[in-house]
Amino acid sequence: MSISIDNSAFERGTDPVFQFLTLEQAMRIVAHRGDSDLQNRIEELAAKANEGLLSENEESEYHGYARANKFLAVLQAKARKIIAQSKK
Repeated sequence: MSISIDNSAFERGTDPVFQFLTLEQAMRIVAHRGDSDLQNRIEELAAKANEGLLSENEESEYHGYARANKFLAVLQAKARKIIAQSKK
């Protein structure tokens, strides 16, 4: 069973929190990239996942990175919105 998320409800619930960010903080969030060791580990796990060779622990780790990536994508999108609004 897939659950649909109302984006307007999500925005309404999260936008007030992002008002606490300064322009500098928003810019740092947008610029953030994982370090090379982290990126290498994710690529290693992705390759093993594509081959169906992940252990249970590796699969759990890989899903954790996927969740973190989704979270960071939302943060960066919100930060870009703050930056765009500051230029108006």
